[in-house]
Amino acid sequence: MLNEILLLAAAYLLGSIPTGLLLAKAAGVDIRTTGSGNIGATNVYRTLGRSVGIATLAGDCLKGFLPIIAAKYLGMADLWIALAGLAAFLGHVYSIFLAFKGGKGVATALGVFLGISPLAVLISLGIFIAVVVASRYISLGSIIAAAAMPPLVAFLDGRPPLVAVTVVIASIVIFKHRDNIARLRAGTENRFKA
Repeated sequence: MLNEILLLAAAYLLGSIPTGLLLAKAAGVDIRTTGSGNIGATNVYRTLGRSVGIATLAGDCLKGFLPIIAAKYLGMADLWIALAGLAAFLGHVYSIFLAFKGGKGVATALGVFLGISPLAVLISLGIFIAVVVASRYISLGSIIAAAAMPPLVAFLDGRPPLVAVTVVIASIVIFKHRDNIARLRAGTENRFKA
Protein backbone atom coordinates (compact mmCIF):
# COMPACT_ATOMS: atom_id res chain seq x y z
CA MET A 1 0.00 0.00 0.00
CA LEU A 2 2.88 2.39 0.73
CA ASN A 3 4.20 2.06 -2.82
CA GLU A 4 0.78 2.85 -4.22
CA ILE A 5 0.38 5.95 -2.04
CA LEU A 6 3.86 7.17 -2.97
CA LEU A 7 3.11 6.66 -6.64
CA LEU A 8 -0.11 8.68 -6.38
CA ALA A 9 1.76 11.53 -4.66
CA ALA A 10 4.53 11.43 -7.26
CA ALA A 11 1.98 11.33 -10.09
CA TYR A 12 0.17 14.37 -8.72
CA LEU A 13 3.42 16.33 -8.32
CA LEU A 14 4.56 15.35 -11.80
CA GLY A 15 1.21 16.39 -13.23
CA SER A 16 1.46 19.70 -11.38
CA ILE A 17 4.60 20.76 -13.24
CA PRO A 18 3.33 23.55 -15.57
CA THR A 19 5.15 22.58 -18.75
CA GLY A 20 3.75 25.35 -20.93
CA LEU A 21 4.37 28.02 -18.32
CA LEU A 22 7.97 26.94 -17.83
CA LEU A 23 8.73 26.70 -21.55
CA ALA A 24 7.11 30.08 -22.19
CA LYS A 25 9.04 31.69 -19.32
CA ALA A 26 12.25 30.32 -20.83
CA ALA A 27 11.28 32.29 -23.94
CA GLY A 28 10.63 35.40 -21.85
CA VAL A 29 6.81 35.21 -21.90
CA ASP A 30 4.27 34.71 -19.11
CA ILE A 31 1.79 32.58 -21.01
CA ARG A 32 -0.90 33.35 -18.44
CA THR A 33 -1.02 36.96 -19.64
CA THR A 34 -1.04 36.31 -23.40
CA GLY A 35 -3.55 34.84 -25.81
CA SER A 36 -6.26 32.94 -23.97
CA GLY A 37 -4.19 32.95 -20.76
CA ASN A 38 -4.23 29.14 -20.70
CA ILE A 39 -0.97 27.28 -19.99
CA GLY A 40 -1.73 24.49 -22.45
CA ALA A 41 -0.22 23.59 -25.79
CA THR A 42 -2.79 25.39 -27.96
CA ASN A 43 -2.17 28.80 -26.38
CA VAL A 44 1.58 28.21 -26.31
CA TYR A 45 1.47 27.26 -30.00
CA ARG A 46 -0.51 30.37 -30.91
CA THR A 47 1.75 32.62 -28.83
CA LEU A 48 5.23 31.16 -29.29
CA GLY A 49 5.01 29.00 -32.38
CA ARG A 50 5.04 25.40 -33.46
CA SER A 51 8.19 24.11 -31.74
CA VAL A 52 7.34 25.39 -28.26
CA GLY A 53 3.72 24.31 -28.70
CA ILE A 54 4.76 20.78 -29.66
CA ALA A 55 7.22 20.64 -26.74
CA THR A 56 4.40 21.67 -24.39
CA LEU A 57 2.10 19.02 -25.86
CA ALA A 58 4.77 16.33 -25.47
CA GLY A 59 5.64 17.34 -21.91
CA ASP A 60 2.02 17.48 -20.78
CA CYS A 61 1.30 14.14 -22.45
CA LEU A 62 4.25 12.47 -20.73
CA LYS A 63 2.98 13.68 -17.36
CA GLY A 64 -0.09 11.51 -17.82
CA PHE A 65 1.61 8.59 -19.53
CA LEU A 66 4.57 7.97 -17.18
CA PRO A 67 2.57 7.28 -13.97
CA ILE A 68 0.43 4.71 -15.83
CA ILE A 69 3.54 2.97 -17.15
CA ALA A 70 5.15 3.07 -13.70
CA ALA A 71 2.06 1.53 -12.09
CA LYS A 72 1.97 -1.22 -14.71
CA TYR A 73 5.71 -1.86 -14.35
CA LEU A 74 5.28 -2.21 -10.58
CA GLY A 75 2.50 -4.75 -11.15
CA MET A 76 -0.20 -2.69 -9.48
CA ALA A 77 -3.87 -3.56 -9.72
CA ASP A 78 -6.13 -1.82 -12.24
CA LEU A 79 -7.55 0.45 -9.53
CA TRP A 80 -4.11 1.87 -8.72
CA ILE A 81 -3.23 2.21 -12.39
CA ALA A 82 -6.41 4.23 -12.87
CA LEU A 83 -5.77 6.34 -9.77
CA ALA A 84 -2.20 7.08 -10.84
CA GLY A 85 -3.49 8.46 -14.12
CA LEU A 86 -6.18 10.45 -12.36
CA ALA A 87 -3.65 11.90 -9.90
CA ALA A 88 -1.41 13.09 -12.74
CA PHE A 89 -4.37 14.58 -14.60
CA LEU A 90 -5.65 16.38 -11.49
CA GLY A 91 -2.13 17.68 -10.89
CA HIS A 92 -2.17 19.36 -14.29
CA VAL A 93 -5.68 20.77 -13.98
CA TYR A 94 -5.30 21.77 -10.30
CA SER A 95 -1.56 22.33 -9.92
CA ILE A 96 -0.15 22.75 -6.44
CA PHE A 97 2.47 25.04 -7.99
CA LEU A 98 -0.19 27.39 -9.44
CA ALA A 99 -2.48 27.79 -6.42
CA PHE A 100 -4.53 24.80 -7.62
CA LYS A 101 -5.16 26.28 -11.04
CA GLY A 102 -3.89 24.83 -14.29
CA GLY A 103 -4.68 23.84 -17.85
CA LYS A 104 -7.69 22.20 -19.41
CA GLY A 105 -6.02 18.81 -19.27
CA VAL A 106 -6.33 17.63 -22.86
CA ALA A 107 -2.68 16.67 -23.41
CA THR A 108 -2.28 15.12 -19.95
CA ALA A 109 -5.53 13.21 -20.47
CA LEU A 110 -4.12 12.04 -23.79
CA GLY A 111 -1.08 10.64 -21.97
CA VAL A 112 -3.28 8.85 -19.42
CA PHE A 113 -5.52 7.42 -22.13
CA LEU A 114 -2.49 6.35 -24.15
CA GLY A 115 -1.24 4.35 -21.16
CA ILE A 116 -4.68 2.81 -20.63
CA SER A 117 -5.75 2.00 -24.20
CA PRO A 118 -3.54 2.96 -27.16
CA LEU A 119 -6.09 1.68 -29.68
CA ALA A 120 -8.86 3.83 -28.18
CA VAL A 121 -6.51 6.83 -28.40
CA LEU A 122 -5.76 6.08 -32.03
CA ILE A 123 -9.47 6.04 -32.88
CA SER A 124 -10.14 9.14 -30.78
CA LEU A 125 -7.19 10.92 -32.42
CA GLY A 126 -8.75 10.18 -35.81
CA ILE A 127 -12.00 11.72 -34.56
CA PHE A 128 -10.12 14.77 -33.24
CA ILE A 129 -8.30 15.32 -36.54
CA ALA A 130 -11.48 14.91 -38.58
CA VAL A 131 -13.36 17.44 -36.42
CA VAL A 132 -10.50 19.98 -36.45
CA VAL A 133 -10.00 19.67 -40.21
CA ALA A 134 -13.73 20.07 -40.83
CA SER A 135 -14.37 22.88 -38.33
CA ARG A 136 -10.94 24.47 -37.66
CA TYR A 137 -11.82 24.45 -33.94
CA ILE A 138 -9.29 22.66 -31.71
CA SER A 139 -11.62 23.06 -28.74
CA LEU A 140 -14.46 21.27 -30.54
CA GLY A 141 -12.12 18.47 -31.59
CA SER A 142 -10.89 18.12 -28.00
CA ILE A 143 -14.41 18.02 -26.58
CA ILE A 144 -15.68 15.42 -29.04
CA ALA A 145 -12.53 13.28 -28.76
CA ALA A 146 -12.79 13.37 -24.95
CA ALA A 147 -16.46 12.36 -25.11
CA ALA A 148 -15.55 9.45 -27.39
CA MET A 149 -12.97 7.97 -25.02
CA PRO A 150 -15.21 6.36 -22.34
CA PRO A 151 -17.27 4.27 -24.80
CA LEU A 152 -14.12 3.37 -26.73
CA VAL A 153 -12.31 2.18 -23.58
CA ALA A 154 -15.45 0.35 -22.41
CA PHE A 155 -15.72 -1.46 -25.75
CA LEU A 156 -12.02 -2.18 -26.29
CA ASP A 157 -10.96 -2.91 -22.70
CA GLY A 158 -13.92 -3.06 -20.34
CA ARG A 159 -12.00 -3.17 -17.04
CA PRO A 160 -14.24 -1.16 -14.65
CA PRO A 161 -11.54 0.97 -12.93
CA LEU A 162 -10.07 2.04 -16.28
CA VAL A 163 -13.47 2.79 -17.76
CA ALA A 164 -14.46 4.75 -14.64
CA VAL A 165 -11.34 6.91 -14.64
CA THR A 166 -11.80 7.58 -18.34
CA VAL A 167 -15.34 8.82 -17.63
CA VAL A 168 -14.09 11.10 -14.83
CA ILE A 169 -11.21 12.55 -16.83
CA ALA A 170 -13.29 13.06 -19.98
CA SER A 171 -15.99 14.79 -17.93
CA ILE A 172 -13.47 17.19 -16.37
CA VAL A 173 -11.91 17.95 -19.76
CA ILE A 174 -15.35 18.84 -21.14
CA PHE A 175 -16.19 20.90 -18.03
CA LYS A 176 -12.91 22.83 -18.34
CA HIS A 177 -13.97 23.73 -21.90
CA ARG A 178 -17.22 25.36 -20.76
CA ASP A 179 -16.03 28.84 -21.87
CA ASN A 180 -15.07 27.40 -25.26
CA ILE A 181 -18.50 25.80 -25.53
CA ALA A 182 -20.11 29.19 -24.86
CA ARG A 183 -17.92 30.82 -27.52
CA LEU A 184 -18.67 28.03 -30.00
CA ARG A 185 -22.38 28.62 -29.48
CA ALA A 186 -21.88 32.37 -29.91
CA GLY A 187 -19.68 31.93 -32.98
CA THR A 188 -16.76 33.77 -31.37
CA GLU A 189 -14.35 30.87 -30.77
CA ASN A 190 -10.89 31.22 -32.37
CA ARG A 191 -10.30 29.00 -35.36
CA PHE A 192 -7.04 27.06 -35.71
CA LYS A 193 -4.55 28.36 -38.25
CA ALA A 194 -1.77 25.92 -39.23
